[in-house]
Order: sequence, then C-alpha cells, then structure tokens
Amino acid sequence: MKFRLTPLNIGTAFFIVIAVYVWIYGAGVVTGQQYQRWTNIIGGLFLFFAFVVAFLDITFRNFFKDTKTLWIVELSFITLTTIIFLIVK
Repeated sequence: MKFRLTPLNIGTAFFIVIAVYVWIYGAGVVTGQQYQRWTNIIGGLFLFFAFVVAFLDITFRNFFKDTKTLWIVELSFITLTTIIFLIVK
C-alpha cells in the first residue's frame, strides 16, 4: 500500500497533537480556566474527532484513486465543513 499525504491526514495528526497537548497541560490552556476540570473529556473529544477524520479519509480514498482528485475532494470537504461551522456559530 502506497502512503499518500492528504489534507485529512494532516487534520488527523492535528487532532491527535491537540488531544495530547490538552492531556499534558490541561484544558485551561485551550478553553480558558472555566473548563479546567474537563481535561479528560475534551482530550477524548479531540481523539474522537481524529478517529472520525481518519475514517472519512479512508472512505474518500476508496472512492477516489487519483491523488489530485482526492486532494480536491478533501479540501472541498474541509471548506464546506468550515463554512457550515461559521454559519452555525
């Protein structure tokens, strides 16, 4: 199996790094002091996000074999998700 670097791979690595960072330094670093007691829950949520993003990456890899098409689809997915997040926020 050939390793291909994709945007969702980078997203998965980002969520894993944030989860470890939260568990080492506490949730107050990321969220402010009001959620300091929720360190384990917030770290677990970031790991869950990493699992979901990795699953989506595997799913997209099965549908799109060409790396260029895969990059376009994954970047479009990230853009759409960001726009929806900002609209809801």
